[in-house]
Amino acid sequence: MNIEIVSICDAATDTAGKLNILGAFDTVFTSAVPFKYQHMALALRIRFTRIEEGEHKVKINFVDADGKPVIPPLDGTINIRFAGNAQSAVGNLIINMNNVEFTSDGEYSIDIAINGVQAHALPFFVRTQPQQRK
Repeated sequence: MNIEIVSICDAATDTAGKLNILGAFDTVFTSAVPFKYQHMALALRIRFTRIEEGEHKVKINFVDADGKPVIPPLDGTINIRFAGNAQSAVGNLIINMNNVEFTSDGEYSIDIAINGVQAHALPFFVRTQPQQRK
């Protein structure tokens, strides 16, 4: 198993196996915390080898620097099937997140586990910047 793509973005779609990502980013800027970010999506593309065919458990934790959840943990499954003699197959996952509340600035992490094993940690940053006077 290999995670080929993991990205926070403005939007993502999966059309006939094609993962479409719009506006990938890793930092949001705000004038003050706490604040709510209206919409973001987590897009994943995971490649599996033939021996890994079948169902796989996926768990995603979005946590702050202290390990406290930003959103409730997400648990799901991905079912991988192979066509013909293909030696690998991919699964695309898109998780839409609305009104995510950030209580402090700093570093966050999106931790991804597959079948109970940590597979990836994606850093995410919230930065405060004072509003500029005109």
